[in-house]
Amino acid sequence: MRYDLVIFDNDGVLVDSEPISNRLLAAHLTELGHPTTYEESLRDYMGGAMHRIHEVVLERSGKRLPATFDEDFHTRVFEEFRRRLEPVAGVVEVLEKLAADGVPYCVGSSGSHERIRVALTKTGLFERFAEGPTGEGGAERIFSSQDVGRGKPAPDLFLHAAREMGVAPERCAVVEDSPLGVRAAVAAGMDVYGFTAMTPAAKLTEAGATALFAHMAELPALLQ
Repeated sequence: MRYDLVIFDNDGVLVDSEPISNRLLAAHLTELGHPTTYEESLRDYMGGAMHRIHEVVLERSGKRLPATFDEDFHTRVFEEFRRRLEPVAGVVEVLEKLAADGVPYCVGSSGSHERIRVALTKTGLFERFAEGPTGEGGAERIFSSQDVGRGKPAPDLFLHAAREMGVAPERCAVVEDSPLGVRAAVAAGMDVYGFTAMTPAAKLTEAGATALFAHMAELPALLQ
């Protein structure tokens, strides 16, 4: 393995949450007087932290979202997650392969710690990241934009994850499915592998992805 650490985005990479959360986000924004389609939500907000939604809405409309927006949105999202969220097909096998090869991995997500925990718990993945770097027990390996203040496309989150895991940025690989996430990894000086399940390949290439893959089964070979 040519990397000392693999950093996984959460939404859309580990858990199949993007369709759920973006449909709910589009509906919620529309209810609040900011008409948004599902496709627009994917285009404008996928991969970004909550503060990005507030910033984009304010820039476009001159109006601030309600103070309770984040709480109200997450209540809806978590309810749906607990009902029907599933892991991304093939990701368990990828994590098992990394663990078998002794390659540390962690999560670097724009979502809040609560959102990450709810998603990983529902899909049965939480324990794989709540143990030590290769499964021997130890500190959690879950990093959120909450930890750094600035979400993707800023590189802060990925640099924080690498620092906490004790790995130089150039020895890290990032697995991402959004242009915002790809740009963040590139800015951090890391190789980034773009998962094209939800995003057109051209957009990930334009953002600077090192390589692309359409199915999780393809990823281990790319990381070699």
